Amino acid sequence: MVSPRLMRKSHSEEAMTMTAQTKRLFQAIYKTQSEGEKENDDTPKIKVSEVISKMSFYYEKIRNSVDYKEEYLLRKNAIERILKRQIVIEGAVLDVNSEKISKFLLTELIRAGYLPNNKIPEEKIPDIAAKIEKYIKLRNYSLARMNPGASLMNGRVNKANQEMKERGELTHWFIAIAASEIEESLGRDKVKQAVVASMYESLNKNIKLPDDSPFKKDLEIQIYLSIYRSYLKFDQGMLSFILFKYFNSNWDKSSDEAIAKIAQNIIALRVAVDKQLNHPLKKQLDKIVNRYTVFFTTFAEVIKKDPSGVYDSIKNDPKAFPRAIRHACNEKYKTIKHKLWRAATNSIIYIFLTKLFFALLKIKIPALQQFSVEVSPIFLAVDIGFPSFLLFLVALFTKIPAEENSKKIISGIKEIAFLENARHEPIILREPAKRGKLMTAIFNFIYIITFFISFGSVVWILDKINLTLGNIIVFLLFLALVSFLGIRIRRGVRDFIIVESKDNILSFLVDFFYTPIITVGKWLTEKFSQINIFVFILDFIIEAPFKIIVEITEEWTKYAKERKDDIV
Repeated sequence: MVSPRLMRKSHSEEAMTMTAQTKRLFQAIYKTQSEGEKENDDTPKIKVSEVISKMSFYYEKIRNSVDYKEEYLLRKNAIERILKRQIVIEGAVLDVNSEKISKFLLTELIRAGYLPNNKIPEEKIPDIAAKIEKYIKLRNYSLARMNPGASLMNGRVNKANQEMKERGELTHWFIAIAASEIEESLGRDKVKQAVVASMYESLNKNIKLPDDSPFKKDLEIQIYLSIYRSYLKFDQGMLSFILFKYFNSNWDKSSDEAIAKIAQNIIALRVAVDKQLNHPLKKQLDKIVNRYTVFFTTFAEVIKKDPSGVYDSIKNDPKAFPRAIRHACNEKYKTIKHKLWRAATNSIIYIFLTKLFFALLKIKIPALQQFSVEVSPIFLAVDIGFPSFLLFLVALFTKIPAEENSKKIISGIKEIAFLENARHEPIILREPAKRGKLMTAIFNFIYIITFFISFGSVVWILDKINLTLGNIIVFLLFLALVSFLGIRIRRGVRDFIIVESKDNILSFLVDFFYTPIITVGKWLTEKFSQINIFVFILDFIIEAPFKIIVEITEEWTKYAKERKDDIV
């Protein structure tokens, strides 16, 4: 690959002048692709049986089909799940050994297909073990400060309950940020990291606050968090890890004394992290950063295809660059349509299985039969299949971006890439509106009215077709779930749309009366994610013995191979 001539001075009169950050982005992408062409070294690697790994791989596929988490979080969530099982569940009866947990963790990730086989160096085991050990110590130091047993013996029941709750929350939090750190250490996309740096430089320069704003000291970290939230799609645990490092800059080299000191102030630290995660500037920044995420994502995709060729086309044929962007947009539209249907498929499977589970409960549990009536197999099939069919229709009628959207993206990329198109006026963030108590009370009252109108109308219709109370409740539950899941599966399409939709009276009325249903769906989704019966069965009843079977089978395979080698 020929290096792009990034420092060339001469250029055609029509050519645009690239910004310094654009040149650095070209250099980072070119360097990453060049390094990718190098041969692997001879460092010993972690290797598992390809045949046995298929068992774990297909198990993970089945598990993920009934858990509607986003695809980009699957590996991090798998790490968190394994740590929870090893440290919390099995650690309650066995000694916690960070080295063994690290080896088991990496092996499981390889078996499940989250890491490549025979590519991860064995030296990664002690590296991950050291990270796990730090969090185990932090957890132990922190929990030692809470003694619900002593509080209970002294008759302080409320304090004992509060301490038990805090112990559980802290343990979950530590595992979430530990999983995030391990995920980071397993390798992040270097191109994406270069894009993050370029986005931060651009946005930090262009986004400003009023001179009298009380949030000036938080602006930089809030921009940084918004980029990771919008561009890399980090969840709360991963963002918490960023803030954890922000408040503890020497965490990577922390001694036991330093870890103990952090544990002394762990409650205050969590409060500070939560304050930043729920900052008043969050919504405004996310709206701006979402738009720039589309610009930088598309620009990086164009560069990655041919860094040298794209660089030269900018210098020598300015018309070729917009054509390349338009082509990248069209390719992206195809990709997001594919992801839309994949997300829809996962949600449809989850809704179908959940609905089937509820139907079986009504049939098999006598106490619940009083809420139902005798129904025909056809009605039962419609009852089970309707929510899934509704999600199918949502995906089918989701509008994919078009040419007007591509024009906006081309204009945005020119703004971030060329000096001639650079923004001259900063983006001034508004102070978050402070609504008075009276106005808030009035709006809350109106919202409650729309809530009753929305659900009351559905109940009235269902009552007219003679559905029982139990069936009406279940129908409303699934209507709310499907409504919220419909919003979620369309998120990938919506995030790539730059052209603002035009409001009309119909869309206003739909939003006004449909929002309460979506809100209930969001609440139910969050609760169901904690009590997802299928995930519970897989994680706590099937997974542990299944992993033991896989481990024993692989060890037997190694033993059989050794015996065969001895004979030969």
